[in-house]
Amino acid sequence: MRMLVATAWAQGQRANDFHHCVEGELVWIGPVCSADERDPDGACGCGRAFAGMHSHLATTTARVGNVALSAADVVVALAGCLEQQGWNPRVAPALADEMLTLAASYPVGTVLERRLDRISARGRWPVTPEPV
Repeated sequence: MRMLVATAWAQGQRANDFHHCVEGELVWIGPVCSADERDPDGACGCGRAFAGMHSHLATTTARVGNVALSAADVVVALAGCLEQQGWNPRVAPALADEMLTLAASYPVGTVLERRLDRISARGRWPVTPEPV
């Protein structure tokens, strides 16, 4: 199934890019703090970042990847991530559904960027798509 994973691909296209996640880990779209809520280029960076479910770190680029997980597995992973960070894990099914729907709307291999609530393909992707 398609899901967003952390990637360093296309890093550097924006001067304020960063990649602190584990390459290939599942990512989700976390909330934006008050400092960045009107500016994706704010100092915090959360308005332009995808959050790693395992590392709890962030990256400004995510790739649509084929993952050997079920939708239920993604819910469990996200619920654990949320709980570890003090968020309510009961929102995991709805958040996972949003993430899976987003990933399904792009070809495998597409690199995405976040600008607050806007997610879009970065550059000319996909490049070297994974087998479907």
